[in-house]
Amino acid sequence: MNNPLAFPTHSDGALINDGMTLRDYFAAKAMQAQLSLPETLLAISKKQITADQVCGSCYEWANAMLKAREG
Repeated sequence: MNNPLAFPTHSDGALINDGMTLRDYFAAKAMQAQLSLPETLLAISKKQITADQVCGSCYEWANAMLKAREG
């Protein structure tokens, strides 16, 4: 799977930030969306789902987004 840096380089090749991959960035966006849903927060509070499960699903979305980029 192609997982480039989320914030790669300037046009002159100087590295801007190597701390986050595109996969992490996509997962963070998916997490933001998941946690904005009242039903997700309710399910977590009722222990119907765990934070680990939510995080895992966010990385599943991120993986799908990376795959879609490859066409």
